Amino acid sequence: MNVRLKDIANELGVSVVTVSRALRNRPDISSETKARILNRVKELNYRPNLTARSLVTGRSSLIGFVVPDLIHPFFGEIAKSLSSTLREKGYYVIVASSESDPSLEQDEIEHMLAHHLDCLVLASCQENSEWLRRIDDAGVPLVLIDRRFGGFDSNFVGVNDYQVGELATEHLIAQGCRRIAHIRGPANSVGDNRAQGYRFTLQRHGISVSDDYLISAGDSSESDGETRGRRAMEAILMLKPRPDGLFCFNDTVAVGAMFKAVEAGMSIPRKLAIVGCGNYHYSSKLQIPLTSVDQRAVEIGERTARMIAQLLGKEGSNRSRKVVLDPQLIVRASSQLK
Repeated sequence: MNVRLKDIANELGVSVVTVSRALRNRPDISSETKARILNRVKELNYRPNLTARSLVTGRSSLIGFVVPDLIHPFFGEIAKSLSSTLREKGYYVIVASSESDPSLEQDEIEHMLAHHLDCLVLASCQENSEWLRRIDDAGVPLVLIDRRFGGFDSNFVGVNDYQVGELATEHLIAQGCRRIAHIRGPANSVGDNRAQGYRFTLQRHGISVSDDYLISAGDSSESDGETRGRRAMEAILMLKPRPDGLFCFNDTVAVGAMFKAVEAGMSIPRKLAIVGCGNYHYSSKLQIPLTSVDQRAVEIGERTARMIAQLLGKEGSNRSRKVVLDPQLIVRASSQLK
């Protein structure tokens, strides 16, 4: 039988309001009464009806988090950081994967919105912002992470992806590389800005930018990133002259490219210096530790949680908030020539 607040209140001879205040840790009841209530709640294994509470308060304490791929270490680190920070503020995170499928992403979001979310955090795989405007129309605060859309003014937390491309390319140039290729990511704000940072940095140093040296990994998910990195390296090995430096869209693509290069007899970094992006937990443990640009995933999660608290708090406003973090280059053996 389901235990109700009314049952606990009648048994202890207090009001339902008093029980509710004890459960919310309100200071306006005595410590003795609070202890009696909490002990009985524990004994009866009482669980609050969050649906009923949300109908009364207008809040569910639930935050939706939809990402393209749950295998991706970057999104995993964000989810862990976001969840732990929000838990301290009394919110709980529901996580779902769109598997980089725009239709599936829409279905997941519709399902989450039916649970009366307080806020939705989204790394969207939509081609444009048209569908996302429906979330705004539903009155649910939206925070985009990692990916942005031109002409769509939304709350955002992420890293400066132009600087990602710039840092990686500057490092390779500083190591003496002059024929630098890039395995680029999907045609979204992340992939486009990293490629732009790569191109403009080469141009700034007077190094020609060959379209042959710009190879697409496609709209890869993290689960097949290594395969796509291997395939891209097959194309790179056919180039003449071969590149002496390589900037990869992310670390899984870089790992696949590096494995294929080693299989082909290329010495890394002597013949090919490689830089990835993400600074995943395994990047330092590879046989040839991978130089990578850190996207500061943990801080993205923390800053997103703080933004949500502001949006849902008394200081909330209709003004969109944006947090763009500077990436950090972590140099390891895969690119160290000097």
